[in-house]
Order: sequence, then structure tokens, then C-alpha cells
Amino acid sequence: MGGKMPCAIVVCLIAFNLAVAEDWPQFHGPRRDNRSVETGLLKRWPEGGPKLVWKAQGLGQGFSTVAIADGVIYTAGNIDKDTVITAMDMSGKEIWKRKNGPAYTRSHPGTRSTPTVVGGKLYNLNGDMDLICMDARTGSTIWAVDLIEKFGGRMISWGISESPLVDGNNVICCPGGKVVSMVALDKDTGDTRWTCKGEGDKPGYASAMLVDYKGLRQIVTLMSGAAIGVAAETGKLLWRYPQKVRFDANCDMPIYHDGHVFLFGTWGRGATKLKLNVEGDDCSVEEVWRTNELDNEHGGVMIVDGYLYGQADGDHRRRHWACLEMKTGKTMWTARELYGDRSASLTFAEGMLYVLSDIGEVGLVRPNPKRMEIVSRFELPKGGKGEVYAHPVVCGGRLYIRHGEFLYVYDVRAEKR
Repeated sequence: MGGKMPCAIVVCLIAFNLAVAEDWPQFHGPRRDNRSVETGLLKRWPEGGPKLVWKAQGLGQGFSTVAIADGVIYTAGNIDKDTVITAMDMSGKEIWKRKNGPAYTRSHPGTRSTPTVVGGKLYNLNGDMDLICMDARTGSTIWAVDLIEKFGGRMISWGISESPLVDGNNVICCPGGKVVSMVALDKDTGDTRWTCKGEGDKPGYASAMLVDYKGLRQIVTLMSGAAIGVAAETGKLLWRYPQKVRFDANCDMPIYHDGHVFLFGTWGRGATKLKLNVEGDDCSVEEVWRTNELDNEHGGVMIVDGYLYGQADGDHRRRHWACLEMKTGKTMWTARELYGDRSASLTFAEGMLYVLSDIGEVGLVRPNPKRMEIVSRFELPKGGKGEVYAHPVVCGGRLYIRHGEFLYVYDVRAEKR
């Protein structure tokens, strides 16, 4: 077939490309596993880093990363005395700005939660536990709930950091009250669908994830002093595993893999592997192994080909990167690169780790259980205020990095499409 491609085939190819493209509509992506399905990405960056396509500013101070849905980019930040959510088009042009209660201005001022966008609605939790539901296109408020007032939620030292989880018709949040530990609210009305009576744990700083194993759907998260599993349909507390960390700093989202949950805790708590024992509508957990290594605080850990990769705090004495064997917890290596002053975060796309230190160093790392293999690196532009805590995002052939009031967007495609 020579000459021009028939119009029908062109239309089909465009439709196919749109169909396989995947949004990043919430913290850690559509499956909350921090893994992008992007392909055709650079395996090595040019000297000085990939091309900076555009940068946006005026987003306010914050550690929120981006959510991307239906051609719109969302994030949050402190602007003056308010928590402000900003929506931008794919070129960085502002579409709207809307408030969600007061700005969090205490220790480490700035927003924490990343917006969650599902079915044309946006959900956001500010640092003082104000939950809002907005029209994602216009920013108009649909409903709002003060989780402290309604459920006896309790504040924690460094502000509420949870990004809401939407499961079916439910919006899941953890007020961490003396009675109510976790709640499910109707995603359309904000009405209470169920509450989970906990064991007195305050909220943690982590975001919840959904685990579907052996026919039992459960919400798994970290509270101030424990990991918990809650039945997704009823709110029944299924299990509680003590996870005591100094200053109640349980910040890192758990990881699920093949019937096991992995937990990480700073201040030398280290990494833990739990086995889920499901029997009908019940579940218990048992510890498989625990090591003081890989005491990740809030940068995240990735599983790649049977190994765990992440930044370790070294009991807040010696920050470094570490690789553990997933099956046994054995330390494969540690490395003193790209670890920043206190923290470093990461994401995963097409076989590579995208690493971001809290001082603005960016690295492309090939997962290797024998050594830390840094392929490329560059530094963010100067000007952003505070630590670089927001997790990087790879979506649509672009790398998104938030630093303070700035959002930097880089082209990481191997070839132009």
C-alpha cells in the first residue's frame, strides 16, 4: 500500500494511541503503585538533563505533587492564608484556582495532600483535615466535610498529609479519632457510608491503598502507631500490626505484592514484610521478616524484579540508598549518592527509576541488585523554596517535578510523537 495512509486508518491509530495513554489521576498513579505504563522513553538523558518544556509558578508553597486527568494538571499550595488548588492545561496555562480552607503554616509550611480526580470530580484534604469535593472542570464546590468536627479527627505534629482514596462510590480518609479510625464517604454527596472503629491510633502521614487478595478487598494504611487492614465494603477492622516509630512518624505508603504487604519506617524502624492470611471475610497478618535497613521516611520504595529500592535514613544519622532482596530482606547494597540532605523520592517507568533528592538532584537509575547504577543526572533550576519533597511523576512522555511554587515539566520521550 503506497502513497498516503487512508483516513480511516489514521483515525484508528489516533484512537488507539489515546486508548493506551494513561492518566495519573491521584497520588502514585491510577493503581497507587507508583508505576507508569509509559513506553518509548529516554534510556539516557542529554548532558544537563532532558529538555525543559515549560515551567509554571505561582502555585503556592507546598509538597503536593501533580494529578493529571482528562488533559488537565492539578496540584495544591499555600497562597497567602489559604490552601489553594490550581488546575492547568497541558501547556501550563492556568484554568482555575479555588480555595480549600486555611493554609497549613506550622512546622514545614505548605500543602501535603495531592488532589484525587475521579469521574469528573476532584477530592482534596488540606493540612487541617478539611475534605472537599469539587467539579474538576470548573473548580466549583460540590460538598465539603470537616473531618475533625464530624468524626473527632485528631491533628498530628506535621499536618495531615493523606491523599484521599476513591474506591467505587466511597472516598476513604483516616480521621484517626479516639473512636473513628477510618471513614468512607459517598463520593457524590459526602454522606457517611461506613466508619471503622479503631484502637485509638491517631492518623499517620501515609495515604491508603486498596488490596484485592483471595476475594477479600481491604484498605491498607499506616496510622500513627500501626498498620491496619479494613474491609473495603463494611469498614470492619480486619487486622492491626504494631508499627511504632519515633514521633509517630509513619509517613510512607505501604506496598502490596503477591499476598504480602511491605512497611517502611524511619528512625531505624526499617523494612518489614507481612503475609496476608485471608479466610473468607477475615484476614490476619504474620511477620515474614524485618530489618533495620531501608528505614525510608516518605520518599517511597519500589519493587523491581524481586528487589526493593529506596532511600534509607540510617536512623537519621547516615542517609543512603539501599537495595534489599524482597524474598528474604537481605541487604544487597547501600550507596551514598542522590540521597539529599534528609530525603529522596522516586517513581518507576519503562524499567527505570526516576530519583529526586530533597536538594533538587534528579537521577535516572537502572535497577540493579549488584550496585547503584546511575545512568544520568541533572539539577533542578534554582528558585524554589524549601525542600523538594513532592514525588516525581512520569506521564504522557513528560517528567513532572514540583518544588515550592514551581512546577517543572521535562520531555523524556526517546523520539517525538
